[in-house]
Amino acid sequence: MKNIAFYIASRYLLAKKGSTAVTFITWLAVGAMTVAVTAMFVIISVFSGLEDLNKELISNLHADLTIKSSSGKTLKDFDKINSILKNNKEISNFSRLIEEKVYISYNGKGDIAYLRGVDSAYTKVNPIDKDIFYGSYPGFKYSNEVLMENSLDNRLSIPVSSDSGYATIFMPKPGTGIINKEEDIYNKKDILVTGIFPGKDQLDNYIISPIELTEELLNLPKHSAYQIVIKLKNPDNSNTVKQQLLSSLGKNVEIKTKEEENAAFWKMINTEKLFIYLIFALVIFITTFNLAGAIIILQIDKKQQAKSLISLGLPLSHLRQIYFYTGILIVVLGIISGLIIGTALCYFQQYTEFFKANDVLPFPIKIVGKNYLIVSFTAAIFGIGISWVFSKIGKDYITKN
Repeated sequence: MKNIAFYIASRYLLAKKGSTAVTFITWLAVGAMTVAVTAMFVIISVFSGLEDLNKELISNLHADLTIKSSSGKTLKDFDKINSILKNNKEISNFSRLIEEKVYISYNGKGDIAYLRGVDSAYTKVNPIDKDIFYGSYPGFKYSNEVLMENSLDNRLSIPVSSDSGYATIFMPKPGTGIINKEEDIYNKKDILVTGIFPGKDQLDNYIISPIELTEELLNLPKHSAYQIVIKLKNPDNSNTVKQQLLSSLGKNVEIKTKEEENAAFWKMINTEKLFIYLIFALVIFITTFNLAGAIIILQIDKKQQAKSLISLGLPLSHLRQIYFYTGILIVVLGIISGLIIGTALCYFQQYTEFFKANDVLPFPIKIVGKNYLIVSFTAAIFGIGISWVFSKIGKDYITKN
């Protein structure tokens, strides 16, 4: 009998209805479900693409592991840390780093910047030298040669690799007491910009310099470090290596993975993705009321046939199944057609880059199997629920005039 119920439901959907209005409303429900599923699939695919784009943009901003002091800024016993890191076979490269705020001045213009002092191994951990679009990476022969972020350089109009283009950076001195002369307030140093790199929002107002410059400005001893950034041979082992290093280095340090360093950023991305999902889930839920209307109109249109089927001995539960299966078929047809159209639109965007977020950046798209499951499950849950609720007709409906 279940097969009969399904067969009749398929005939109700595909065969010509008694009224043109019923046919229109039925296919309108299919079309509405198709549009909602298409929109949800495309938007979620865009967010998957944005997620990959953001990962690429910040991939060089944080190392696989970052070691910091648990008390104070400067890492203690650097020689011990250096020895442990060199003997760890999971570590590919590591670099020490010192970062502080400075004031930079050139030709009457000034701005606040972040000075990041790095050693010569830094590019093996963070290949920032590959992002340079003008000039070259500092050669580390002289401590005052620096790499500058593009927007900062534009604001100050500092020439690149010019003998007359020396800017001055000022580092405030810590301490208390009476100020008798200018040297008591800050240390200063003339710098030469050798190259420009894009900040990508995460490194705005940054200056990359040899670590000797920051040591000199901060009056720190040689081989000092605020942080040690580490590149692993296999980044997937970051949590395992983190625990190994914590047990070797003790409680004087704290170690963070790349994900932990970017925790706030990824929380924001995931929150946005969740809200987008909930909004489109609500759109699909509202769309399923077209499905409810189609089932109700179909019940009215097929009332005489329903009476005949009941008279022939068809149980009321099986009659309800007919309307339930009709709703399910509308939902399945809408999901399949929506996913096909959504996939076609995604491939169209991937190959043509027709839709752009700005003048140069097209909307990124990534097609993943997980998105098919998310969209199908969401539409199916609402569709099945609405079909079940509105297929529950009573016997009085069939028997009364």
